[in-house]
Amino acid sequence: MEVRESHVLVVLSRPKFDLKNVKEREGFVVKQQENDQLSALWPNRRTMLKGAASAAALGTTGALGTFSGLALAQDNLRAKITQIPGVGKGAPTDADWQKVGELCLGPTKASIKEGEFKGVELSFMGLNNQNLHNLLFRGFLKPWEAYTGAKISWIDLAQADYNPRLQQAIATGTVDFDILEMGAPFEGDVCGKGLASEMPDWVKKQIDIDDYVDYLKPPVGTWNGKTYRVTIDGDCHNFNYRTDVFSDPTLAKAWKDAGNASEWGVPKTWQQVQAVTKFLKGKKIKNQNAFGYLDAPKPWGGFGFYFLGSRASAYAKHPDDKAWLFDIDTMKPRINNPAWVRAIQDVVDALPFEPADQLNADPNTTGFQQFLAGIGSMIPWWGDIGQVAKASDTSVIGEVVGFDILPGSDDVYNSKTGQWDKLASGPNHAPNCAYLGWGVYVMARVNGDEKKHKAAWSAAAHLGDKELSLWMVMYPSGFQVHRTSHSNIDEWVAAGYDRKYITSYLNSQFNSYNHPNRAVEPRIPGIFQYYSIAEDELTKIFAGKLDAQTGANNIAAAWEKLTDQIGRERQIGLYKASLGV
Repeated sequence: MEVRESHVLVVLSRPKFDLKNVKEREGFVVKQQENDQLSALWPNRRTMLKGAASAAALGTTGALGTFSGLALAQDNLRAKITQIPGVGKGAPTDADWQKVGELCLGPTKASIKEGEFKGVELSFMGLNNQNLHNLLFRGFLKPWEAYTGAKISWIDLAQADYNPRLQQAIATGTVDFDILEMGAPFEGDVCGKGLASEMPDWVKKQIDIDDYVDYLKPPVGTWNGKTYRVTIDGDCHNFNYRTDVFSDPTLAKAWKDAGNASEWGVPKTWQQVQAVTKFLKGKKIKNQNAFGYLDAPKPWGGFGFYFLGSRASAYAKHPDDKAWLFDIDTMKPRINNPAWVRAIQDVVDALPFEPADQLNADPNTTGFQQFLAGIGSMIPWWGDIGQVAKASDTSVIGEVVGFDILPGSDDVYNSKTGQWDKLASGPNHAPNCAYLGWGVYVMARVNGDEKKHKAAWSAAAHLGDKELSLWMVMYPSGFQVHRTSHSNIDEWVAAGYDRKYITSYLNSQFNSYNHPNRAVEPRIPGIFQYYSIAEDELTKIFAGKLDAQTGANNIAAAWEKLTDQIGRERQIGLYKASLGV
């Protein structure tokens, strides 16, 4: 990677140099003073543009002038859309979404004639989670519809209903949508069964597919060497915490008085998370009841399993083993091994110290109705929390939230030896890259109609536009950073983000994506059937009807049965491929 004049890694117009030591010392973001020293070594963009202007004045034209003009136009567009409405100036509205969609129509107009798709009708299936996703897509695509002449109808699904609806369409062969918002874990179910349309080369060029962060490049988004996905999201669970809670002097004194030898501060391991959660029960912060970690025990259509996974990854993902859900050679489940059972037991032990009725909280509750509303001090979540905390009217914690990669563990389970290992390097960290992000897929059912095929891919490309993506990851949308170009801190600051805040936020994202021991889930058929089975059994454990080990054994037995139904040998092969083994 290369350094940009804005403090963060990445653009292509500069000479390369070794950043290994810098990255190891400071994480993803480079120190301001180091960057200032580096910036002195080459001309900045302003100097280049001045040079290009001088060349033009002398009557010379060439690639540099053309390139600079395009770069300046692009930068102006990015600066313009990120001020709609401006972070801290109220939550965006449908009018804002339409305005952004209109401003980002340039690539469509460059490849599609006005009215070219008149008479084409497309059906789009996706989420309405938190009144985002599909609702934003409507706004972004209204200008596209007006320009191209195509019309889109919508199938809106709640998060808990998404997997059952998609699986029904797959099982019955009744795909009734032309465009699908879908996560990469479903690619085995959809792309593996020939239900998706291969991406044309012109779309790859239009969306600048090479700008995706490395962990979202192939094989993600592909199947059997063919590309199917327009990526609009990059997923990982990061650690969100209340800075005011962990800097409160009264709590610090109470922590010491309780006999704790460590200093009061943000937990770095799950062992510390448990201790802090139990300690905070009955304490006050700003005259309100203080709570520690917020679990999400209620089933959520398979998606809730990720939150147990974030508790388990540091226990279960050993640095010497790429697998953590199943054994690589047999597909034997690991859900009932000591690492996963410990994570399950952690939830059971923590629930009595969490808010009343936490048993009925799903992730939407913990993220949007509790944490952002000032209840609790620690949650794992996707990047939505950092966006909504600053750019939504619903948040009360925008000034007191901090971010990090997920906590580690003092020890990690070694599935090969059956022992717990303490690493010489310290606590084991294994960020949970949960879900591999949402993407937009075109269905194979449009392949027989050239006009409809082109229209569907044009709509998908518009939603995956590089500039539009910057707006989506800055504002409440349901999507988080997924492109290298999203790492320019100056763009975020110009939109209204505090520099310290956004540096912490982006570090939590990119340091998770780039972590050498990140936990990446397999793109195998039926993955959400595995997750949904687990959620049903976990509900019984959390309600006290089963102990952790018995419930985990039940999940493992059901997973074994599902693997045999799908086909064990095929699953083993796909599992190995997904892990790069």
